[in-house]
Amino acid sequence: MASEPQGLPFLCWQQQIEEGKSLGFDPEHRGRDSLFIVRRHGKLFAWRNACPHKGYEGAPMAWRKDAYLNQAGTHVMCSGHGALFDPETGVGLPGPCSGRVLEAITITVTPDGQVLLGADQTKEI
Repeated sequence: MASEPQGLPFLCWQQQIEEGKSLGFDPEHRGRDSLFIVRRHGKLFAWRNACPHKGYEGAPMAWRKDAYLNQAGTHVMCSGHGALFDPETGVGLPGPCSGRVLEAITITVTPDGQVLLGADQTKEI
């Protein structure tokens, strides 16, 4: 069973996120995923589930549960307008969100593989 060291919310086990895949999470139990995590080159990258497109700020990214990546699994993709983002930096590629950046979410991975919401993640997600 997962614990919550120092009160940090447990999100998942590290091995649950496969290479080139993503998972969404609802740590505040609001009934919708407010963040998602992508595994790329063995590393985990966490992002707020909100497109930064001007005029559509905050729109959810996934078209269905855990579907945050394009078909090839190479980029984060907004389901609303197809904007692509680098999964490691969050920077928008040329297109609707060119130069805009996804909001990074701090996570912590414990030595036993628990993925926790980061201690400095104090603002509402």
